[in-house]
Amino acid sequence: MPVHVSSEIGRLREVLVHTPGPELLAVTPSTREDYLYDDIIDVRAARREHGRFVAVLERFATVHYVTDLLTAVVANPEVRALLCRETMDVVPSQPLARELAELPDDVLVRALIEGREEEPGPLARTLNECGYTLPPLPNLFFTRDVAMAIVDHVLIGSMRYGSRWTEELLMKALFTYHPLLANAGILYDGSTERRVNHTLEGGDVHPLRRDTIVIGFSERSSPAAIDQLASLLFESTTITNVIVVVMPAENTAIHLDMIFTQVDHELCVVYPPHFVGAERLAILHWRKGQQQVREMPNVFAALRACDIPMEPIFCGGDRRIVQEREQWASGCNFAAMRPGLVVSYARNEATLREMERMGFRVVSSVAFLSGEERIADDERAVLTFEGGELVRGGGGPRCMTCPVVRDDPWD
Repeated sequence: MPVHVSSEIGRLREVLVHTPGPELLAVTPSTREDYLYDDIIDVRAARREHGRFVAVLERFATVHYVTDLLTAVVANPEVRALLCRETMDVVPSQPLARELAELPDDVLVRALIEGREEEPGPLARTLNECGYTLPPLPNLFFTRDVAMAIVDHVLIGSMRYGSRWTEELLMKALFTYHPLLANAGILYDGSTERRVNHTLEGGDVHPLRRDTIVIGFSERSSPAAIDQLASLLFESTTITNVIVVVMPAENTAIHLDMIFTQVDHELCVVYPPHFVGAERLAILHWRKGQQQVREMPNVFAALRACDIPMEPIFCGGDRRIVQEREQWASGCNFAAMRPGLVVSYARNEATLREMERMGFRVVSSVAFLSGEERIADDERAVLTFEGGELVRGGGGPRCMTCPVVRDDPWD
């Protein structure tokens, strides 16, 4: 089975990404909140930035694209019919169903991702109004949110907002039917979950080791879903420890990976106010076989109890105003290529200085890709790339990568 991910930092071998495209054009000042955006993205600039990011990924791993794999999957008539039928459960429309059934495979995939604009009638044309019979998926380039590999199994997110429900169906089809994504089974299928209080998103799910996982209880991931997931993990995987971070009700921290990511065996980047000092968040530790969840003094005590000692690197350094600015700009959000080698936006300079203090060398992706700079196999380094448009979408490198295969860094 190709799928295997038991950590956040193991050497990356295969990863699933999606290049942002025309679906972002649906995000306007009047629709941005519907699509969960705080700002408007320049599509061409975002594609350039994402291209540079993927070029870095390709130096370390095999990169799979959602559109390529999905086009191959829908070539199977049974899978195509199932995907169209399930899409109609989210967006009921018999005329749309008939239209989708007639489309060539590649055009169908584009329609599912980019949406299908409604043909305007006389009044809509007069008023210059437009809409979608099939809404686009401008958040799909955050592939980590919707699908998560845990050891040999896969979790399909149960997305908090309806504008992302169709993403669940696409990811489920990929991990169910594409041979490159073969796995031990979908352990948690959020695509079938529509209860308001059962939501789970990948930004809140961090596997640290074969036996330990950290989960954020956030606006996007609910206690009921976490309870269900923990029970499934205890029953069907090697997980024996679940650490829960009780997230603040703030739009600056919609997922755990916006305030915490692991970057090496014993190092993590954190947003200091939430993990150090009087404002620190509540931390819960749930062991397999125990009925009671234990409250811990802080996340570092919980990690030590699991024999994973970890030292924090402060996002934004030691000044609160800089911490807040860089946390908003995904300063805590890193994607690991291997232990001690991570990818980050270049803009968060105070955070990068803190990384340098901890022994990381900051290397521009331009210099790395051109061969001007090289990184030794045992060297700690941060590869940086410009992401001024991508960050407007509300996420960073971790959000934009769905690891499919990682080596086990603890072996």
